[in-house]
Amino acid sequence: MTQLESARQGTITKQMQIVAEKESIEVEKLKQLIAQGKVVIPANKNHKKLDPIGIGKFLKTKINANIGTSGDYYNIQDEIKKLEMVIKYKADTVMDLSTGGNITEIRRALLEQSTIPFGNVPIYQMVKDIMSRGKAFVDLTVDEMFDYITMQAEDGVDYMTIHAGLTRRALDKLRMRKRKAGIVSRGGSITTGWMLHNNKENPFYEHYDRLLEIASKHDVTLSLGDGLRPGALADGTDWGQLEELLTLGELVKRAREAGVQVMVEGPGHLPINQVEMNIKIQKEICDNAPFYVLGPIVTDIAPGYDHITSAIGGAIAAAAGADYLCYVTPTEHLGLPGEEDVKEGVIAARIAAHVADIAKGVPGAVEQDHKMAEARRNLNWKKQESLCMDPEKFRKIRAERSSGTDACSMCGELCVYKILENQF
Repeated sequence: MTQLESARQGTITKQMQIVAEKESIEVEKLKQLIAQGKVVIPANKNHKKLDPIGIGKFLKTKINANIGTSGDYYNIQDEIKKLEMVIKYKADTVMDLSTGGNITEIRRALLEQSTIPFGNVPIYQMVKDIMSRGKAFVDLTVDEMFDYITMQAEDGVDYMTIHAGLTRRALDKLRMRKRKAGIVSRGGSITTGWMLHNNKENPFYEHYDRLLEIASKHDVTLSLGDGLRPGALADGTDWGQLEELLTLGELVKRAREAGVQVMVEGPGHLPINQVEMNIKIQKEICDNAPFYVLGPIVTDIAPGYDHITSAIGGAIAAAAGADYLCYVTPTEHLGLPGEEDVKEGVIAARIAAHVADIAKGVPGAVEQDHKMAEARRNLNWKKQESLCMDPEKFRKIRAERSSGTDACSMCGELCVYKILENQF
């Protein structure tokens, strides 16, 4: 029985109790939100070390960190180190996007270590494996595709990105208004290539009931991917993106009817003035399913700093109602991230999520800022260190640039709190 089915039957699961305590929400209210599909708890029955979290309405904004190998570089130990970094710096979930090496071995090694919900994109391994056999990805059969999904579910993957909403009709819409950046989703481009070569409908859409059976058996949360997400500001909120979103709304309804937990992925690159509108449109069309946004990145011209461009868009998106932010590292658009890039991406996304939680009035969010303000006024550096997002960086800067007084080196003896001695 899935978390959704349990909630509908009035059963409070162990996972619901843990999440309710973490979120300071009444467990009965949480159960109702899960039953309505407004909250999901990604918790595959086969993921043994999982410490569950909730994603959705009235809960803290969650962040995901992507790791994984490429065809150019694959080392399991490096990915384990990245996972350790993800957990250390408090990302809520992790996704393995590996496309190089022995992907089954990599996934199982990471799952063995992961205490946070673990996601993936199943089609990546399908393509890598069939190409290693000397065939093209367009030669994949529908049965092979679902065999891979079954295997990964049995391994314990908690949520899967499946591009089931990318239909032939959506591609027709895209042809009517061509894009500057084209299709930038890797899973979306692979799926599109298969559809065009075989002159068939998207197999994950056509055989969606088969996908639901697998997800239901293992309680895999479906993360309905946005294969036509815009990859440039010029392509934001275009016909193809909106056509796919309409289909995702249909698929959300079908998943809920099957007792399967489901969330929806969103853009992408967007002008900053379109971010809030996109969130509101998605929430309306998808009946308030949890919304997972990939950024949004709000300018195309800052490679090397896209952890910042995405944090700006992510804060606005989450404040408008998005529930879940995918981090972006400084190496986005440039190369495979290393450990330090992972850290920078996680911290930037956490800042965006926290800023949004303050705007949304999430209990306990702004109280942290109030405590920091008090610690600053009292020049209590130990307290400030304990409250900040990155204590290590805090200590490093203090050690390198201390003024030799209890003030910072920016103001020294001209510190405002020394001048006025807290009279106001």
